[in-house]
Amino acid sequence: MREMKDEKKRCGNQGFTLIEILLVVVIIGVLAALGVPKITGHMERSRVAAAKSDISAISTAISMYEMDNGKFPASLEGLETDPGGTVNWLGPYMENGLPDDPWGKPYDYKAPGSHNPHKFDLSSQGSSKSGVIGNWKE
Repeated sequence: MREMKDEKKRCGNQGFTLIEILLVVVIIGVLAALGVPKITGHMERSRVAAAKSDISAISTAISMYEMDNGKFPASLEGLETDPGGTVNWLGPYMENGLPDDPWGKPYDYKAPGSHNPHKFDLSSQGSSKSGVIGNWKE
């Protein structure tokens, strides 16, 4: 008689019920619904911060180029390779090459700039949420 009770106990505890599985799935769904928007917001803010940091580093390289050559480069490629005709080119001015912005697009460069008429404009188009990120003050 005792052996039958032990067998019943073992047979009854061999898996989860459908209700237990559904409850776990619902809990995971609720946690995901609460957490995903917060993570996405942090991702966008970190991309904007990375773009600002890149713009600052590229701006420094452009300023170094200008100090060496007396003019701003015609394009950002002038920071990586000697465009020819620059006697004092001491580059490459970007140690690891020119980065793309965090959204995978090249940075926009214009000298003289429309926002900085005596210097240059350097910007990223960003995303639809972040908008344009540039080296000028609005």
